[in-house]
Amino acid sequence: MTFSVTTWNINSVRLRMPIVEQFLVRHKPDILCLQEIKCQEHEFPLQPLKDLGYQHIIIHGQKGYHGVAIASKVPLTEDHRQNYCGVGDARHISAIFERGSRRIRLHNFYVPAGGDEPNREINPKFGHKLDFIEEMKGLKADPMPGISSILVGDLNIAPLEHDVWSHKQMLKIISHTPVETEGMMEIIRKGGWLDLMRHHVPEPQKLYTWWSYRAKDWQAADRGRRLDHIWSSPDLGPFLDRVDILKEARGWNQPSDHVPVTAVFKI
Repeated sequence: MTFSVTTWNINSVRLRMPIVEQFLVRHKPDILCLQEIKCQEHEFPLQPLKDLGYQHIIIHGQKGYHGVAIASKVPLTEDHRQNYCGVGDARHISAIFERGSRRIRLHNFYVPAGGDEPNREINPKFGHKLDFIEEMKGLKADPMPGISSILVGDLNIAPLEHDVWSHKQMLKIISHTPVETEGMMEIIRKGGWLDLMRHHVPEPQKLYTWWSYRAKDWQAADRGRRLDHIWSSPDLGPFLDRVDILKEARGWNQPSDHVPVTAVFKI
């Protein structure tokens, strides 16, 4: 028995629903997690997803900004929305689903990008990001007996040397500064998480999930970053079959600057 989970920062779900449908028709993941949906719950385009078999949809939306959603072919229960940093942003949602005899808590995150200047004293957005990271350090991969965990999302940090096109040139660029990368590694270490992408494809192989809109020819330049992540509790590691990064989606019509990332498990 297999199941698959996809994470994708869609950068406005209403604008890009045609490519979401295109992806689902071709690749058919069991669960799709979206970030940066940029709409309120009542504005979310439910019907196209339901028409494709994704009957179970939970949304944490916000007018014009942020927002996360989970669309699933299997039932979702015990949904929860965490108000990280206490500012009311729609940046987290979680739910439990069952596969075989397993109960799995699925977290979907959209971590703040952090602005352009890596100094919290002059850039409040960067301070917000660091506070968000600090709060995530309390999130455990195995918080309750009998429940496994998967964490996905646009975490807006490329933590490892080969998660960016140039480690040396990116050290002072937000998403790869030492305070961010060390913070993410502490989340993983303290929480007992397994980085499934690097479990499947270890360094030094380059892995990217994001290519900037600013590049005139993103494919030729290939200056990417691994900003999107899939983690799990260690007990799910042996069941990971593969992780697929759909790079071609960056070249689709009206694309997001992120591409879908899918983890396939055999349980």
